[in-house]
Amino acid sequence: MPLALAVGLSACKPAEQATPAPAPAPANEPARSVASQQGEAKLTVVARGLAHPWSVALLPEGGFLVTERGGALRRIAADGSVSPPLAGVPAVSARGQGGLLDVALAPDFAQNRRIYLSYAEPGDNGLSGTSAAYATLGDTGLQDVTVFYRQEPKVNTENHYGSRFAFDGHGHVFISQGERTLKMMSQELDKLQGKLVRLNLDGSVPEDNPFVGKAGARPEIWSYGHRNSQGLAIDPRTGTLWEVEHGPRGGDEVNLPQPGRNYGWPLITHGIDYSGQPIAEAVGKEKEGMEQPHFVFEVSPALSGLAFYVGHPGKPWNDSLFIGAMAQRSLIRLQLDGDKVVGEERLLQDLGERIRDVRAGADGNLYLVTDEDDGKLLKLAPPQG
Repeated sequence: MPLALAVGLSACKPAEQATPAPAPAPANEPARSVASQQGEAKLTVVARGLAHPWSVALLPEGGFLVTERGGALRRIAADGSVSPPLAGVPAVSARGQGGLLDVALAPDFAQNRRIYLSYAEPGDNGLSGTSAAYATLGDTGLQDVTVFYRQEPKVNTENHYGSRFAFDGHGHVFISQGERTLKMMSQELDKLQGKLVRLNLDGSVPEDNPFVGKAGARPEIWSYGHRNSQGLAIDPRTGTLWEVEHGPRGGDEVNLPQPGRNYGWPLITHGIDYSGQPIAEAVGKEKEGMEQPHFVFEVSPALSGLAFYVGHPGKPWNDSLFIGAMAQRSLIRLQLDGDKVVGEERLLQDLGERIRDVRAGADGNLYLVTDEDDGKLLKLAPPQG
């Protein structure tokens, strides 16, 4: 059974609060060339005027779902027309870094039209926490909204909610989240802050999770010691889970999270405090019993969004990992040889916008959203080579 009951109508945003849809991008807005190490790519604006879009999901029939951090979920058609906010979305705590976060299609979306949402859920007295819900997507809104995961305990901070979904193809969903700036919570196994969790698709706990049956530990936990994870994806070639997370000032990480492992935050880190001083809790960059990053950025790009571009043999960008960068306002491409990172380049630096999410389409293109007041949904066509 799910961990929580269905959301009542009082917890959903009423339809009368809907705001007008943004204007679509002009139909004749031309694609522009994007230079890369592997040849010329093409960038097209699909839609603009979005209010801090956070995530994009590609619908199999064409078009997109896009979340806006303030709480709106919109459907965008292939021609760039943008719907009013869909009804039935759970209420969000849109303070600080909180709001409506990830949107993902269920693995069996074609059969049941189920989608998953992660968001900052408000609680009493200013408390909030990362939560996740699933619902059925209708033409104008969501039905049968069910909250199946809540980060506990809720706390009174406004940052580091995470949060992304990844589905392993074996009936499980991973949910990333942050430690809400309460650093040592990521080391406390009786709390869910700073943890990567793994659940069955209905929200129940898999019997083979690493902390099931262990006193003082939450059974939902897959791995811990994470700071603020905003990128999560399964490598289609191998089924391996990859995760990216923000370091403090320096030390953004790429990890391949393994069950029961401790990824160290805040006791080990490659970064320092924003003040320029060392992280007070840290003992250095490594400690016995704690995992090192698979790949580390000593200078923080502020990583968000993660997509594999694979299955395109002979194409210049095949076997690449794409990551959005917000502080460095670019799209990062990591060239892979198996699991090994063998090359790196930065794309779209001249765009000057914070890239919050990136997804690979079945059409061979990449789709991005930019986290700005005038946010955009973009299509990036790779070099053909």
